[in-house]
Amino acid sequence: MSGVVMSVKITVRIPKELKERMEKLRHVNWSDVIRRALEEKVREEEINWALKVMEEISHKAKPEKPVAEIIREFRDRR
Repeated sequence: MSGVVMSVKITVRIPKELKERMEKLRHVNWSDVIRRALEEKVREEEINWALKVMEEISHKAKPEKPVAEIIREFRDRR
């Protein structure tokens, strides 16, 4: 099934007034608007998650002392 994109249908509850306003704007492809908004939000959350993981790894990788001090101590012990 190469090249075939599977899709699913979701239902969203919105206020009746909003639906009525949307119906007046028939030229807008609301499915596309919602799809793009969802894609953007998912991408944003994935980036935030990746940044958080990278920050956690970075904190764990930092030595307790500056590298220069560690090297000095190592040299002094020899």
